[in-house]
Amino acid sequence: MIKNGTRLQSQVDDTQVIVVKSAESLGDLRCGGTPMIALDAEKSPADIDPNLAGGTVMGKRYVDDAGAELLVTKAGQGTLTVGETPLSLKEAKPLPASD
Repeated sequence: MIKNGTRLQSQVDDTQVIVVKSAESLGDLRCGGTPMIALDAEKSPADIDPNLAGGTVMGKRYVDDAGAELLVTKAGQGTLTVGETPLSLKEAKPLPASD
């Protein structure tokens, strides 16, 4: 299982993430259709899946239904997915009104 604080990189673009909250689902974490690897691992040349080229936004958090949460530290063109299921952008919680 991938631990909190683990840094991962995409093999198809420049995307890099840090695991904020780990979950079992991250065992099949992909970017652009290709499995993500450790930041210090050697990249294998791979092409991005055109259907999974929605991109990531630096500084934003992405979550899945299992509770996993990733922070993007370097943006790229690939879509973050668990298997074939895209992760969703975590929305900021609205602050309470101060009357």
